[in-house]
Amino acid sequence: MAKLGIIAGLGDLPVSIAQARVADGDEVYILKLAGFEEPRLAEFPGETVGIGQIGKAIKRFRAANCSEIVFAGIVKRPNFKDIKLDLRGARLLPKVLKAARHGDDALLRVIVDELETEGFKIIAAEDAASDLKAGSGLLFGPPPSDDAFADMQKAAHIAAEIGRLDIGQGAVVCDGLILAVEAQEGTDRMLQRVADLEPELRGSSREPKGVLVKRPKPIQERRIDLPTIGPATVQKAVEAGLVGIGVEEGGALLLNRADIEALCKQHGVFVYGFTPAWD
Repeated sequence: MAKLGIIAGLGDLPVSIAQARVADGDEVYILKLAGFEEPRLAEFPGETVGIGQIGKAIKRFRAANCSEIVFAGIVKRPNFKDIKLDLRGARLLPKVLKAARHGDDALLRVIVDELETEGFKIIAAEDAASDLKAGSGLLFGPPPSDDAFADMQKAAHIAAEIGRLDIGQGAVVCDGLILAVEAQEGTDRMLQRVADLEPELRGSSREPKGVLVKRPKPIQERRIDLPTIGPATVQKAVEAGLVGIGVEEGGALLLNRADIEALCKQHGVFVYGFTPAWD
């Protein structure tokens, strides 16, 4: 039986995919990226490879009888001077370095193209575990107020604009004011910056307001690196005084839905799936 190959970084996403596939009776083989090994993946078959060991990864997936591969998890951009390369990685390095100057999405497309050249099918995380994809309308929590809805629309527009420039996938707006946009620091640290702002600029536990929006970059390879929302994201949004989170319908992944729902109910915050036409 063909197995699903997972190229895994840190976080809940690769764990959720592996657990979902195994629960469905399928087999997985996981290549954990060195320096970004998620401890919870130790129970699944696989091994660790370096980011520059492209040839080794191809051989391992082929030996494990993997026909489909999914990328999942958090991996920070490496220092290319420190990467240990195998022969395949060394041959690919000039193309990787050229793509890296055009942003992370261009870099990922080089890796995807290389694997597809070898006959592997690259699938999106939501295709590997279909229940992860965000739906439309109110997903969790209370309905957004008119003010929150307006903030969500503006944040969706801002997120689309920074995405076109390959800057990031998220933005926070409160009372029409842009409080933060996401770049290389990631969502958690962006929300911490919001929490550190003066109280008059943002919401609070007593009067939450403002919305975080996460959506794919218009230019990105949608099979890789879709925005993810998990319980930790909701908790960080609460700590930043926000009243809700907006995600693009079909363009975000929701992890540990029961925990998200419980947190939304506890704190009175919402998660809402907006139309992709919001840009």
